[in-house]
Amino acid sequence: MNNLGAIFKRELASYFATPLAFIFIVIFLVLSAVFTFYLGGFYESGQADLIPFFNFHPWLYLFLVPAVAMRLWAEERKSGTIELLMTLPVSRVDMVLGKFLAAWVFIGIALVLTFPIIITVNYLGDPDNGAIFTGYLGSWLLAGSYLAIGSCMSALTKNQVIAFIVSVVACFIFIVSGFPLLLDLFSGWAPQILLDAVASLSFLIRFEAISKGVLDLRDLLYFISLMAVWLLATAIVIDLKKAD
Repeated sequence: MNNLGAIFKRELASYFATPLAFIFIVIFLVLSAVFTFYLGGFYESGQADLIPFFNFHPWLYLFLVPAVAMRLWAEERKSGTIELLMTLPVSRVDMVLGKFLAAWVFIGIALVLTFPIIITVNYLGDPDNGAIFTGYLGSWLLAGSYLAIGSCMSALTKNQVIAFIVSVVACFIFIVSGFPLLLDLFSGWAPQILLDAVASLSFLIRFEAISKGVLDLRDLLYFISLMAVWLLATAIVIDLKKAD
C-alpha cells in the first residue's frame, strides 16, 4: 500500500509539474460548456437538467482521455525510466494501479471543476440533483474505462502518438458496438446471443442509463470489470515487454 501511495503521489504531482495539465483542464471545461449550452440545445429543450452535458461525454472523452493515457507507459519506455521502475521493490500491480489512479483522479479533478454548470442549472430551474450526481459518477467510470484501455495501449509502444491513435480506435469500437450498423454485420450469420453480447459491450448503452439517473448494479459492474480486465492486460504487457 505504501508503494502504491508513493507511485500515485509521484504521478499525480507530475501532471501539475508542467502547463499541460492546466491546458487539458481548460480545454475540457470550455468544450463541456460549449457542448452543453450551445451544441447540446440546453436552452431550446426548456428543461433544467444536465442530459445535454452528459450526452457529449463519450465523444469528448474519446480524444481527451487517450491524450492523458498515451504518456502513462510510452513515455517511461521511451525515456528509459521504466527500467528504473522495474528494479524497484514495487509490484506490477502497484505500478499499474498507481499510475492509473493518478490519471483517473486527475480527470476527476477536471470533471469536478465543471461545478459551475450545476450551479447554473440549479439557478435556472429545479433539477434532479440526485440524477446529476449519478451522471457524474457514470461519467467518471466511463473516463476510467477509456483510461484503462489507453493504459494498455500505452504499454504496447514507445511512441505516444501511436498509443493515442490505437487507444482512440479501441475506445471507438466499444462506443459503436451497440450501433445497428455494426450489429448488421453479424446479424446475417451470428446467433442472437452473440448479437446481444456485442451490443452489451457498448459504452453508450451503459452510460446513457446512468446519465439519466438509473443506477443499475450491472452497469457499475460492467465498468469496474472492464477497467480490471484492461489493467490486468497492462500488467501482462509490461511483463512481456520488460526485456525490450
